[in-house]
Amino acid sequence: SLERRRCLYLHTGRACCQMMEVLLAALILVCSSVSGGSAGGYTGLPALGGIYYYQYGGAYSGFSGADGERAQQLDQRFYLLKLPIARAAMAVGGCLLVFPCVLILLGVLRVPWHFPPWLLIECALYIVIAVGIVPALYYFFHSLLSVYNSSVCKEREQLYQSKGYQGFWCSLHGAEIAAGVLGCMAAMAYLLSAGLAVRDYRRVHEQKQKPLQL
Repeated sequence: SLERRRCLYLHTGRACCQMMEVLLAALILVCSSVSGGSAGGYTGLPALGGIYYYQYGGAYSGFSGADGERAQQLDQRFYLLKLPIARAAMAVGGCLLVFPCVLILLGVLRVPWHFPPWLLIECALYIVIAVGIVPALYYFFHSLLSVYNSSVCKEREQLYQSKGYQGFWCSLHGAEIAAGVLGCMAAMAYLLSAGLAVRDYRRVHEQKQKPLQL
């Protein structure tokens, strides 16, 4: 009977929202890693893929002498400029991934039932995180745009375009935009979970007031 009650929690609305939050956080983590790990430009030979193409020097096949060395230097500097932003985004995505997992575990263990005030604490945490996502997204895009507007990115773009390579534009790419959209969706999911936590607190409080009907 106890195991059945624990499994029933996974069918509640709050648990469904928490599982959605886990999915969104995992996608944010993936998009952030793509933003930090990608050189943001030419993908190389279709048969080999971008990683192998860069590793074996094929991305610089159109360059010679000083231009090739300059391209490698600009790629490295551009990567180092984006790396702190990507790491910060991955850290936020990791925290957003762990938090709902912990709440799901607490729900399965029926902690909110034994300690109803926890639901109010959970609601407050949801609201704080949802509000905190807004400045986090602002910092994320503001920092990325600063990198793309830097002289390193502009020189890198011009150098690759002079050799006929496309895709080295100094603008946001799909993974970074997707991370922002997913962040907005996560904020809305947290606000919905906050409302569900308050609703469940009222229900638990009413049920504890009527033990004979249980």
